[in-house]
Parts: sequence; C-alpha cells; structure tokens
Amino acid sequence: MSRFFSDRARGMKASDIRELLELTQRPEIISLAGGLPNTKAFPAEQIAEICTDILKNDSHKALQYSATEGIRPLRQALVDYMKRSFHVDGEVDNLIVTTGSQQALSLISMGLLDPNDIVLTTAPSYVGGIGAFRAFQARIDTVAQDDEGLVIESLSEKLSTMKANFKKPKLIYVVPTFQNPAGVTMNEKRREEMLELAIDYDVLILEDDPYSRLRFEGEEVKPVKYFDYEGRVIFLGTMSKLLSPGLRVAWMLSPKDLSRKFAIAKQSADLCSTTFSQHIAYEFINRGYLEPHIEKVKAMYMRKKDIMLKAMDEHFPEGLTWTKPEGGMFTWVTMPEHMDSKLILMRAIKEDHVAFVIGSAFYPDGSGKNHMRLNFSHSSDEKLEEGIKRLGATLKKEMV
Repeated sequence: MSRFFSDRARGMKASDIRELLELTQRPEIISLAGGLPNTKAFPAEQIAEICTDILKNDSHKALQYSATEGIRPLRQALVDYMKRSFHVDGEVDNLIVTTGSQQALSLISMGLLDPNDIVLTTAPSYVGGIGAFRAFQARIDTVAQDDEGLVIESLSEKLSTMKANFKKPKLIYVVPTFQNPAGVTMNEKRREEMLELAIDYDVLILEDDPYSRLRFEGEEVKPVKYFDYEGRVIFLGTMSKLLSPGLRVAWMLSPKDLSRKFAIAKQSADLCSTTFSQHIAYEFINRGYLEPHIEKVKAMYMRKKDIMLKAMDEHFPEGLTWTKPEGGMFTWVTMPEHMDSKLILMRAIKEDHVAFVIGSAFYPDGSGKNHMRLNFSHSSDEKLEEGIKRLGATLKKEMV
C-alpha cells in the first residue's frame, strides 16, 4: 500500500523511544528509558473528587464540545499561573490549550514550516520536536550544546554562515531548562543573548518548557519568554509532568497573529482538546491543589535523582561521565567515543534485563552513539538501584 503514501508520510520515521517503550513492557525488564512521571505522583484522590463534582454540577459543559482555543476559565488560570510562576505577562486571547505539547509542536509546524524550511536546534535535542518538524518536511540543522545549554558562539556562527549563503532559519527550538535529554539548563545570560541574535537575524524562538517547575536544587532561571520584549518567542507549557500526562492538557502562548493561525490549524486537527480534562485541570488549579502537589513531586524526584546518581558512582566503570541535573527527569551519560549505545542496549536487554534510550535518537543526523539517556522519575527506588547495578554490569562487560 506504500504507493498511496504522500510525500510527507514517506518521510515520517518511527520514534526510537516509542518503539522501545513497547519492548520495555516485558515484566523482567527494568526500564530507565521512557520519560514517564511516577504513577505514585498522580493525585488520584483529588482528581476523583474533582471529577465527581464536575459530573454533578457542570456535566452540561464538561461533556460538550468547547472552543478550539480551550475553555476560558482554564486559559485565564494558565495566564495567571504564568504570571505567578514565570513572571510572564500574557493575554488570554493569545493562549491556546492543546492536546499535549506534542500537538502544539505539530500545530506550530503546520502553521509556520514549508518543505525545506530550516529549524535550528541543539545537538542533542528532544526527539518529539525533531519528529514534528520532519513530519512537515523541514530541514533540521544543529548548534553545539554544553553543560549550560545552547552555546551562543555556535549559534552566532551558524546564523552568520547561513546569512552569507542567503539562507535563514524559521525557528530556533530549545528546551532550555532541564533539557530532554541532557538535563542541562541554559543560564539567563545565554537566554538573553539567544533572543538578541534571533532579533538581529529575524528568527522566531520556540521555547518548550515541560520541566522548569520540577526544580529541586539551585536558583530559579527565568524563561526566555520573560525577556521577550518584541513578541518573538512562542512558549509551550504542559501539565503532563506536573499533574498527569493522561489528561493531555498543555498550552502555547504566542504573539497574536501567530496564535490566530495556530487556532485555525487546530480546528482542522481536533476541533478542540478534551473538554472534560480541561475542567479537571482548571479545578485543580482553582482549588489551590497545584502548588502543594508540585512540592510533593519535587521531593519525590529529588530523592530518586540522588538514588540514581549515587548508584552510578558505585556501579558504573571508569571512563564515563554524566550530567548532574538540578531538576527535571533525566541524566545524560557520555561514554568513550568508540562505544555504541545501540549495541550496548541490545546486550543490556538480553543479558541484564535493563533498558535505556540510545543517544543517537536525539541527534537529527544520527550521531551521538556514545551517549545514553537515563530516566530517574518513573521506577521505584528499589528498581532504580537494581537497574543501575545491572546497567553497570553491562557497561563493564563492554569496557573489557
């Protein structure tokens, strides 16, 4: 049936991570792979209470279609939340509720990207962003990243070279805080400098921020959107990592003209995001449950991060390094250049029954083979320790 595929569909590629998740469902496998919140972090009792009240009092609204942009009470609550948490001023009419941040990435790609348009991102970068841009036939080019995120000198050089060759990217895509996959955070100076470069070269910035509220160490860092005095930054936020990914409630805040076009794109995608989930999210925020809940999640994930890093110190062989994130859900391992994480993964699953995500999944050009991403949020404390012990055994065999 491939003869019926569109050119766009022919270019689509399955996510290495989504394919891996199916494999990790085997009961004997300890998975350090998927970027999943811990199920014990889900506020099931509070959500049950809210659902009962909604069905009792507001079922005529919550079970009906809603506006494409989202229900207005939630949109106002999210604008207020961004003011409190990020010191970002926004207008309700410029905020759209989306079915997860992944839909936002697709809508932005639909609204902005023509075939062969260029998107700049870091190497490594979030695989879902790479997939969304490729689905709309964009070309992805990369700039360097270090332990403080995107390297400004690399971005400046890339933009200058492209201009000299009469080229210009449409977007600079970043996950600047506790980045997926590396767990690193871009400092405020770099954020301001990135924005100034975007202004100088007339490029939009897409700031994807799923993790910044999960900070359990260090100083808060203002989002790129905070410095956006010109209206050049599209901000993506989500409740998936804070509340529940199953609700599929996220949002994007963008300049007015862009927001209107994205709303039209969303009309063709799903008409509206799930109304019932929006009512749940609104009530969770409105009843004052969100902030205490975030504190509980942060305490849990800090403990798990410490367990993982301590186990890595104990069980991993010499010659490897890894990031020490101050928040989020991931650490990023760098191995000697001759080592291939894809081959190691096969051995780890087969012999030691442990899984992770290969580094090349996060590089648009398929490089990064000597890296791996480890997730510390999902597994139990006991499985975290045992999983790292098993992975350490695999790595020691590979180092021989």
